[in-house]
Amino acid sequence: MDEEYDVIVLGTGLTECILSGIMSVNGKKVLHMDRNPYYGGESSSITPLEELYKRFDLPDSPPESMGRGRDWNVDLIPKFLMANGQLVKMLLYTEVTRYLDFKVVEGSFVYKGGKIYKVPSTEAEALASNLMGMFEKRRFRKFLVFVANFDENDPKTFEGVDPKSTTMGEVYKKFDLGQDVMDFTGHALALYRTDDYLEQPCLETINRIKLYSESLARYGKSPYLYPLYGLGELPQGFARLSAIYGGTYMLNKPVEEIVMEGGRVVGVKSEGEVARCKQLICDPSYIPERVRKVGQVIRVICILSHPIENTNDSNSCQIIIPQNQVNRSSDIYVCMMSYAHNVAAQGKYIAIVSTTVETDAPEAEVEPALDLLKPIDQKFVAISDLYEPTDDGTESQIFASGAYDATTHFETTCNDIKDIYKRMTGTDFDFENMKRKQNDVFGEDEQ
Repeated sequence: MDEEYDVIVLGTGLTECILSGIMSVNGKKVLHMDRNPYYGGESSSITPLEELYKRFDLPDSPPESMGRGRDWNVDLIPKFLMANGQLVKMLLYTEVTRYLDFKVVEGSFVYKGGKIYKVPSTEAEALASNLMGMFEKRRFRKFLVFVANFDENDPKTFEGVDPKSTTMGEVYKKFDLGQDVMDFTGHALALYRTDDYLEQPCLETINRIKLYSESLARYGKSPYLYPLYGLGELPQGFARLSAIYGGTYMLNKPVEEIVMEGGRVVGVKSEGEVARCKQLICDPSYIPERVRKVGQVIRVICILSHPIENTNDSNSCQIIIPQNQVNRSSDIYVCMMSYAHNVAAQGKYIAIVSTTVETDAPEAEVEPALDLLKPIDQKFVAISDLYEPTDDGTESQIFASGAYDATTHFETTCNDIKDIYKRMTGTDFDFENMKRKQNDVFGEDEQ
């Protein structure tokens, strides 16, 4: 403890562990502390199952029908990785992939009129989909071809659309696409949580649909990946990266005080000792006086003994319920994984429902999703507050991560990481900076 560090990181959530890894690879001296005895903070996976029952204060222990407790790794925050997305790039560039194994998520579905349908994202699927009538299919296929060919650096591909001024709503009109198609395109392909994007320039949406299609093209079943043994493996992978580059880790370490001088952070006090630092990264729970509450997310973890109906008996899938379908202003998400991912006992499935809270009765808000999952063996309900930092950290040099939102992928988390990196270093985040600088000492022998 009694040393000078470039950066101290508090909390071992995914955002904190990735930043700790990147800073270490960039030659910074990093101390990483967590008051919890386990990795992952809010984004950890809970094992054994008994621990989950305790965490949610359930009076009983799991019934025998749930199998062995240690066969379970239950994520507290459900998310998948986009195959071509930013987090996969971060894993590849830092070679953290060598510590993890992934499986492709078997399907992506969207809710319409009380039923679920596979999300069509290729021309062939668009023509075969039951989501649209015959003429709409053709128009949607044309739209997909337009998006696939679109290149912001080549005006010949614009077809009269200006990427910086034409709104996405106008692009839908141009292709004469109806409300249902707009719903699943905006929410299940471009993965927006609300309809605000319709009024914004279309370039971002086109790029999001391209990311979805390119991610899908890599593996064919869906654009999403999920790690064996659960998401708790991700922060640990980056923690190992940081340690290889000389980062120091301390779990189970209480934080008594963040020491300030002249409005800037100079260290962290724990158990009577002060470790000094120039910059501090932490999750909002370590600095309650420097964050504000911006909303809540409800997550319901459901244990099932069957795959979800109408998903072709998938072992894993995502279902998006667009807000218009259930008269809400934000979407409801379902992430399902199972024993096939070493996160549940044989024959068991874990479905996690999440959405942004809009009323005083959050559980009633997710009812449409829970109806799709019945019968449910056991459910665990968590309502978490969402916080954001009240300042950008440039004066105090304290950089707080944002909360994990209701989305079922990590793109928003990666944007937060890039944003913190830029504020800390003054330079744009560059994936090249993350490449390993040396043949590390342990490396290949561990495999």
